[in-house]
Amino acid sequence: MVWKTFGWSFGVTVVGLATAFWLWGWEGFAVVAILSVLEISLSFDNAVVNAGILKRMSAFWQKIFLTIGILIAVFGMRLVFPVAIVAVTAGVGPIEAVRLATDEPDTYEMMVTDAHPSIAAFGGMFLLMIFLNFVFQEREVHWIGPLERVLAKLGRIDGFAVGVALAGLLLTASTIATHAYQHGGAHVDKSATVLLSGVAGVLTYLLVGGLSGFFEKKLAEDEDRIAAAEEAAKRVGRQPTVAGVTGKAAFFLFLYLEVLDASFSFDGVIGAFAITNHIFWMALGLGIGAMYVRSLTVFLVREGTLDAYRYLEHGAHYAIGALSVMLLVSIRWHLPELVTGGLGVGLIAAAFWSSVRANRADVAAGGTKPTVAAGG
Repeated sequence: MVWKTFGWSFGVTVVGLATAFWLWGWEGFAVVAILSVLEISLSFDNAVVNAGILKRMSAFWQKIFLTIGILIAVFGMRLVFPVAIVAVTAGVGPIEAVRLATDEPDTYEMMVTDAHPSIAAFGGMFLLMIFLNFVFQEREVHWIGPLERVLAKLGRIDGFAVGVALAGLLLTASTIATHAYQHGGAHVDKSATVLLSGVAGVLTYLLVGGLSGFFEKKLAEDEDRIAAAEEAAKRVGRQPTVAGVTGKAAFFLFLYLEVLDASFSFDGVIGAFAITNHIFWMALGLGIGAMYVRSLTVFLVREGTLDAYRYLEHGAHYAIGALSVMLLVSIRWHLPELVTGGLGVGLIAAAFWSSVRANRADVAAGGTKPTVAAGG
């Protein structure tokens, strides 16, 4: 079962790491491996959410998502998107960005370094919004109970997460960004650039969240209409013709999944910039991670249950929060890849171990091992 489900992911991992070592030596191998582990860790929630929705779809639409969806996730978000970010922020075309990365690495590195403040501000604010909206939500399961209960109460204030994020952006623009690091060791004032890019990151998050909410609402309306149609048909003694409405509902499920998948992919790509600016290392590492999202989703759907590690979602979001802060700090100071990558993995590992201990305590108390809920 494991080999059948994860076989392609294992194969892509071996090929990707071997390619990284062959082309760039141990440094490339290490960074690609860190990116792969980080993306896999952050993508666990993605797989859980995908599985919870995917199991409600027909076999046909499951296959559509697991084929077309993975192509969009791997080749669209993980391969094309990093190039697009560099092209836009550095002011060059995508083909030119790839050519510079291949033929003129020194020039490319200089352009990316000088464009880093805008990349870091945009990505840092996007990731910060994901983290804040998680910790400010009411939830039944708490990992760090006292802190999370207080934050959940603060989250009852309308727009509180946006307010905190914008306050953080103003603080960053007025302090860290006034001495932004540039190529050659120079420091220049990038306050206006950081402020504009950060606002764009917040707006992008709100747009993605709005689209997800739209599809979720549409889905709920269709499911209610389907249930009403089935009930009406049963009352008059005939079988309801659900093929058409099921297809429409599945189509909106597919759209909703794509928006969710894109948002998870987006934070992975943005978070990768906290570790490296090398687009080929990024593409390899994130591509490996994307394959594991597919495999984990398939595994969870085929098993018919979700893993019972209740704090993994918390750990992933705390890792996102840590990455957001490190991205903003990196506008002025360079942070070692071992710190940026290792902290996220460490938080995931801590959440996993906490989940194992909690499950053992439940069993010892005579309870049963809990199942994971997507909402935490």
